[in-house]
Amino acid sequence: MADIERGNYEPLNTQDEHQGLLSDKVEDIAPTTTPNRRSQQQARYSRYHLGVSFIVGGLAFSVVQYLLLPLCLIGKFGSSTRNDLTDDPTAKAWQYADPWAGSTLIHPFPPTSPTNVFPSLFPSNVGYAGPTPTGAEPAVAVTAGYPIHTGAPHLVEPGTLGKTMAKSSGFDIFKKWGNLSPWYSNERGAFGLDSSPEPPETCSITGLHFLHRHGARYPTAWSAYGGPAKFATKLAKTNKNWNATGDLEFLNGWTYKLGEEVLTPFGRQQLYDLGVSLRIKYGFLLNEFTEKNKLPVFRTESQDRMLASAMNFALGFFGWPIENQYQQSITIEAPGFNNTLAPYMTCPNARIPSKADRALSYMKEWTSIYLKDARKRIQAQLNGFKLSTEDVYILQQLCAYETVALGHSSFCALFTEEEWEGFEYALDIYFWYDSAFGSPVARVQGVGYINELLARLTRTPIKVHNTSTNATLDNNPITFPLHNNLYVDATHEVVVLNVITALNLSNFAASGPLPADHIPANRSFISSQIAPFATNIQFQLLNCTSLPEPQIRIIINDGVTPLTGIKGCPEQKDGLCPLNTFVESQQKLAAETDWEWACHGDWELPVGPAWNTTTGDPPKRS
Repeated sequence: MADIERGNYEPLNTQDEHQGLLSDKVEDIAPTTTPNRRSQQQARYSRYHLGVSFIVGGLAFSVVQYLLLPLCLIGKFGSSTRNDLTDDPTAKAWQYADPWAGSTLIHPFPPTSPTNVFPSLFPSNVGYAGPTPTGAEPAVAVTAGYPIHTGAPHLVEPGTLGKTMAKSSGFDIFKKWGNLSPWYSNERGAFGLDSSPEPPETCSITGLHFLHRHGARYPTAWSAYGGPAKFATKLAKTNKNWNATGDLEFLNGWTYKLGEEVLTPFGRQQLYDLGVSLRIKYGFLLNEFTEKNKLPVFRTESQDRMLASAMNFALGFFGWPIENQYQQSITIEAPGFNNTLAPYMTCPNARIPSKADRALSYMKEWTSIYLKDARKRIQAQLNGFKLSTEDVYILQQLCAYETVALGHSSFCALFTEEEWEGFEYALDIYFWYDSAFGSPVARVQGVGYINELLARLTRTPIKVHNTSTNATLDNNPITFPLHNNLYVDATHEVVVLNVITALNLSNFAASGPLPADHIPANRSFISSQIAPFATNIQFQLLNCTSLPEPQIRIIINDGVTPLTGIKGCPEQKDGLCPLNTFVESQQKLAAETDWEWACHGDWELPVGPAWNTTTGDPPKRS
């Protein structure tokens, strides 16, 4: 075994391996002894000598450790004005990170060069699988009541919220984090239709186009406003002579434990569960692939959290092993690559700060209003460190990010229900003006995916490529098939919002433009309902004996959406629209977009509310 741990092991052949693992005689395994040597040692050292040596050695070690400990601490932290390390209940944290400086605590896994990796000894398949017949594909979406997703298994919510307001009945903090919320099933009627995702009577499901977001992640590396790492860095750069009390006392021993960009364990679970859920609801759609002797093609992009989300989804949907069950198309997310799942990479105006400042300015205006009392309350519990409004907003972000990364966060209980409502609305404001109906580039960025959807619905190649579509991939029937009845695409929440805007789902725009000085009553645009972690949209295709032609309807996080904003679609109680009507209207809307002007045009936006859009379009050409 010592040779194996040093990496000097050479693989045995099958017979040698069998002989090495299983001895023919039990006595061959028993260790041999050297009685002569043991007897000589016992003659030289008595129990008295050994006992005295053990005690003296232990005392010497303790003295040396006591003398060197201060030097070790100074070497680790530098000189410190705090003298209560041994009295601090979090004192043991010094072994890992400076607890009062808010420094980063990192536990990298897996190790970069493990010494015990020998693939030949750990094959993934050794045969002897036993019986493996499968059963019929599940179809719960059409055979039983539709399952509801609550959104936050494995996560712990705070028992109380803020000392000024107890948690009321029905309040769910997980639904107050906007795009940082875990996805959950919207209540029946959430979008104005008293209908559920299972097909209406007389209707059967014939196909599904499924668009979803990646799972819960760590914070992004950069943020124009907020960003948990920003607060941790600011805290670490102080003189360390601050002190937190009351509800904020936990900050004295807090360390920053969040990574960047990649999925959290909970985020991985979200996408695995989403895959399982879709298979249980729509597994029957795979029967057509078997009949045609083809495999499904699912799409994602190259970014780590996107690819990881797609693979976790596939594991949930297909089960292990996923090889030979489907094909994964991975598009490149990087500047210069056309990609409908990351259209901002080829739309320069989407990345010009002056054109995105409106979202931030409105958001900052609102945070200064709803966090005014919270800032005073929390500042009173933090001596020696001045909190800005942005800092307090970050504390709310830390609640959401720590919970989906670590399972729980002490920051959550610092705020009242009203302040969590304000946090959610702050994110509504930002995404409304940055990525949805109030953004001047939302529709043009979403239209690329709409063109791909139309190509699949009509089973005809895309003819116009004046968008973010990739002509190389989208004109290839292998990488972009047109005759399947199941499609799955993974993207970001901003692109989901772009698509919703490009579709002209105007019920979400009804309460806009969103004001920055108050929360409007009965607003229809709520980011946690339409763009949370693992958000998903179903484009459901149906045939109904009660209707003369194929139908389509759109379901966002299990909430049926009215399509009355799409020209020609009727006010139908289950959100149905004739497929041909839907296609013709979307083709017309797509043709009206001007990629060159919206993404490359030299247009400016007036400051403040002097100019607004509720369709996601830029100012018209002069």
